[in-house]
Amino acid sequence: MVDHSYADLSLAALYDSLNPWGPGDDFYLDLVMSAGSVLDVGCGTGQLLRRARRDGHGGRLMGLDPAAAMLVQARQGDPDVEWVLGDLRSRLWHGHDFDLVLMTGHVFQVLLGDEELRRALTAVRGALSATGRFVFETRNPTARAWENWTPDRMREVPGADGSAVRVRYELLGPPVGDRITFTETFEGPSWDRPRVSRATLRFLGPERLADFLTEAGLTVAEQYGDWTRGPVTPGSPEIITVARPA
Repeated sequence: MVDHSYADLSLAALYDSLNPWGPGDDFYLDLVMSAGSVLDVGCGTGQLLRRARRDGHGGRLMGLDPAAAMLVQARQGDPDVEWVLGDLRSRLWHGHDFDLVLMTGHVFQVLLGDEELRRALTAVRGALSATGRFVFETRNPTARAWENWTPDRMREVPGADGSAVRVRYELLGPPVGDRITFTETFEGPSWDRPRVSRATLRFLGPERLADFLTEAGLTVAEQYGDWTRGPVTPGSPEIITVARPA
């Protein structure tokens, strides 16, 4: 599924400013550097894989993303990575090619339907080696992060020309089941009018996550509530899951 806000070249150029390197990236980088072959699903601008290559990773690195504008940024940053346009349905993943499959940046939450999620996890299982790991994070639903997604919490980031771009979020109603729908609005002097995108994210708790993983032939090996590997509690911001083939 393409995040339409980042299908736009001018917005894709903002992505790294909106998502600067942080503790989550350090967490994932350690995993990447210890794996011989890595598939990053929904890689965006490829910030993680570019950093891994720069830090000396000499194995196979593949970044997969359905937004062509994001991969333009990725290829400009490092052509020595396999950047693939598409999603997990783009290939038959039965070669068990990867020691590590990742979904970072809460990409897992854009898998909205049960069948869509099952297909994605089955593809992940097919892409993993027998001893491989699938690692992803999703926001903890009991922490209710969406309550802070209000228009008054506007952010400013530098645009490509150095001018300030203002970004704000607004919920479109209360949660519907385990789904939250919101708008993301970008305003800056480079555009004659604001750019607005609409998105929906799914918030699954640990039990439902485990159920879907089990159906796909995966099992939860470890689970953390934050990037320091603390436990999952009702107030922990994340559910960071490490799964292995069952």
